[in-house]
Amino acid sequence: SPGLSLYFEDGHDDLDDFGFDDYGSECDGIRITAFLDAGQDNLTPLGRLEKYAFSENVFNRQIVARGLLDVLREFSDNENDFISVMETVARMSEDGEPTVRAELMEQVPNIAMFLHENRPNFPEAFSRYLVPIVVRYLTDPNNQVRKTSQAALLVLLEQGLMSKADMEGRVCPVLLELTEPSSDDDYKIEAVAIMCKLVTMLTKDTVEHLLLLRFCELCSDVRLFQVRKVCAANFGEFCSIVGQEATEKLLMPKFFDLCSDSLWGIRKACAECFMVVSNCTSPEVRRTKLSPLFINLISDQSRWVRQAAFQSLGRFISTFANPSITGLNFYLTGPPSHHPEGNSSTQPKEDGISLGQPKHSAPLSRQQMDDCTVFNSFNFWRSPLPDITQDLQLLQEEERDEVIEKQDETMRDTEGEGKEDVPSLDAQGPATSSQIQKVLDCLQPHLDDPDVQGDLQKERILLLPFSTYGHSSSFSCFPNSHSLLSQNVIPQQLLDQYLSMTDPARAQTVDTEIAKHCAFSLPGVALTLGRQNWHCLKDTYETLATDVQWKVRRTLAFSIHELAVILGDQLTAADLVPIFNCFLKDLDEVRIGVLKHLYDFLKLLHADKRREYLYQLQEFMVTDNSRNWRFRYELAEQLILIIELYSHNDVYDYLRQIALNLCSDKVSEVRWISYKLVVEILQKLYACEAHDLGLNFINELIMRFCHCSKWVGRQAFAFICQAIVEEDCMPMDQFALHLLPSLLSLSSDPVPNVRVLVAKALRQSVLEKRSAYSDELEEALSELRMDKDRDVQFFSTMDPNRNVMDTSALI
Repeated sequence: SPGLSLYFEDGHDDLDDFGFDDYGSECDGIRITAFLDAGQDNLTPLGRLEKYAFSENVFNRQIVARGLLDVLREFSDNENDFISVMETVARMSEDGEPTVRAELMEQVPNIAMFLHENRPNFPEAFSRYLVPIVVRYLTDPNNQVRKTSQAALLVLLEQGLMSKADMEGRVCPVLLELTEPSSDDDYKIEAVAIMCKLVTMLTKDTVEHLLLLRFCELCSDVRLFQVRKVCAANFGEFCSIVGQEATEKLLMPKFFDLCSDSLWGIRKACAECFMVVSNCTSPEVRRTKLSPLFINLISDQSRWVRQAAFQSLGRFISTFANPSITGLNFYLTGPPSHHPEGNSSTQPKEDGISLGQPKHSAPLSRQQMDDCTVFNSFNFWRSPLPDITQDLQLLQEEERDEVIEKQDETMRDTEGEGKEDVPSLDAQGPATSSQIQKVLDCLQPHLDDPDVQGDLQKERILLLPFSTYGHSSSFSCFPNSHSLLSQNVIPQQLLDQYLSMTDPARAQTVDTEIAKHCAFSLPGVALTLGRQNWHCLKDTYETLATDVQWKVRRTLAFSIHELAVILGDQLTAADLVPIFNCFLKDLDEVRIGVLKHLYDFLKLLHADKRREYLYQLQEFMVTDNSRNWRFRYELAEQLILIIELYSHNDVYDYLRQIALNLCSDKVSEVRWISYKLVVEILQKLYACEAHDLGLNFINELIMRFCHCSKWVGRQAFAFICQAIVEEDCMPMDQFALHLLPSLLSLSSDPVPNVRVLVAKALRQSVLEKRSAYSDELEEALSELRMDKDRDVQFFSTMDPNRNVMDTSALI
């Protein structure tokens, strides 16, 4: 048939004379199904498939294996031919050449999908012909073939192409056989890895009945540390699947053993999965058993283990959250841990804090949720510290009275819980936030110089009076002032260790970016503790907010709006607003975190406090690098949202001028989003019936854009007019009276790009509503339909169902 014609790069078309055997590696340009064509040998297509599938030339067999999906498509209409091809595939799987077997296995997932979508009347074909090949290749002597088979198996499971019966009856038995104590080491390590990857795709029953006991045995494999390490790295997945009862009864003893393994890499893996394991246990086990175990890891002799434990600390603390209060009914995830080889880490996205939408989540069981409701009945599980609370309370009350006296009238009028415990940032210590910020601004240009890092650390200690932690070389738990602050949500030792993450000594001996991990997880910890315990975190938050590392401040800036939701309006006004103000004056890398969520933060403030920021919005127009156009683009997007938070007078007085300046930006992306901002402002004015202000704004748009000497300004005016009509943001008679005459004047503009948008705007006007200017509209459109520019012609006669706002071709 024509569809099976042979194409050679040199023009030859006789396969019998030239064939694959004579072309070798040059056959890459030949269609895979070329060998099916009838030739001088008088073989049928199936006969030719047989010939080349079992040719003495290895390359021919590789080509056939690589093109099996195309071959199946050619024979998919004939049941008998289809079965013959599948039987040929089964025979090819026994090829003695590893590269042929690997090529065949790479095609298995594609063939399986083809069978699933196009051969529903042959549901047994995949199970009968392909599953045996996948299973057999798991024990193939060639490493490449085994790896290809393992990858194919994962794809088949992810796509839901393998049945439960095949998994339980064929795949799992092979994995169990390969993980026997007497199994070959390489096979065993690979089988454990594939078993752990498969577990998340299997049902709970399958895991419990077939794999759980073997996994427990593998956790105690004395001979192969690689096996124990794989088990430790995937321990959380097993716990998540089997649930609380099996976790506490069978898996917890193994977890304790792995946490005390002689190899630091295994203990590190345990620290990294600690949060997931914790979520699969009861509150009692979490407090009495896992907390002391975690303290051991955070005090481990290996720096890498301590590092992983501190990075997981905030996430582990979050498992103590009460779902009935926080709504935290899923597993939290956090930033990836450091990799020891190279002492580097992959940092998280700053605007993702594991709150609300976790990257990987799994629901807590009803039993776990019920058990969580008794959190607050707990009274510290460790031996109590000496009782000096009365003395400390007296001291705190004296300091608090002094702070309260200095607060302004607004702070004194603040009502609600926590008011007396939340003095402003400027009231803390000898250095005010503005003083600290000025010093940081001076220090910032030198942060990349390794010679000044030591001096910066000293400067940081002198500046920040909030850090009150001592240093213990043994990393044991040490008391500090925070130990005596009242909270009964989480074990106090965990909180103490978390608060110590801002101690410069931790950065020196554990992880240079430990403060960033502390900042990353702080909203989750705050959510767990609740706003009534914010006093436990307040000083730590202020310390992080003034850290010399801009990455730390940037992390907080990206999450400050989330923290505001957690704390509520009163604590936000008292404790977050001063820090928010500092972030506004920080480096662009920090300011962008505030800017991206500016609307989210401002909408949480009271109207009077929110209005104060109108004066500062103009400052976002100034950046450290003028080429950072995305900063201005983000500002325009946020202003579109912010418009609803302010009165029409404030919008006109403060946001209008910013919008007009953005409309003149050098970068087209910024200009186009700014035009939409202008339309939103105009809509706000007319929605509030501020017609005088609206008319003033329209006249300003006409002067600035319609009469602009640059064609981009005139094009902008046409786009704004089109958007005004489409969004229906002002009465049509007002549009016809104040804007349409100016728009019509541009219909003869010398620049085609301007006329294109004029055509779109006029066409939109006709589509929306006819007005008193209908005759002028039709006349202008008639002229534009005869324009010498083909794009102008097209848009003046375009289908009304097309997207008239599409301007991508004009940018």
